[in-house]
Amino acid sequence: MATVVAGAAVSLDGYVQDADGSIEALYADFEELASSTYLRELQERTGAVLMGRRTYDMAPDPDGYADGYEFQVPIFVVTHTVPPVAPKRNERLWVTFVTDGVESAVRQARDAAGERDVTFIGGADVFRQLWAAGLVDELAVEVMPVLLGGGVRLFDGEAPAALEKVRVDELGARTALRYRVVRTAGPTAGQA
Repeated sequence: MATVVAGAAVSLDGYVQDADGSIEALYADFEELASSTYLRELQERTGAVLMGRRTYDMAPDPDGYADGYEFQVPIFVVTHTVPPVAPKRNERLWVTFVTDGVESAVRQARDAAGERDVTFIGGADVFRQLWAAGLVDELAVEVMPVLLGGGVRLFDGEAPAALEKVRVDELGARTALRYRVVRTAGPTAGQA
């Protein structure tokens, strides 16, 4: 079954966007990141992408996903409202708008991904829903050496969890951290 990898680029003080809603400071190295071995490996491991509607809407042209998005795999967008016009698709990439919650989106993305990863791309709100539902198998956080001082945090009162380090990658200024979420078995029937 596909592994759900979720997280985001964050500032050193834990924000995924600044007080004005911008993510620009977290992607000042975008050109370097886009041509990195790290991203190529991530692309190879990814069988489906999961994102929230606000992240999806950041693209200036929805048809641009099929034309040149870095992950040419099926995309599942968690949303309350399906756009009136379906975006362009190709033989590898199509967009499915999921209106019945993160559990359904993960189920559909896992089916599409097969043995490859489901990679979550951006959006603190959807990330928190995935985390609260226990749907995150691996946490991927890319730390940029900038202090935003305010904005939207990736973690904001989420339940504690044990994590096991999988890997650390240095990408210029960016440090990519990946952790496996350690799930502990609850008491079995008859135990308290």
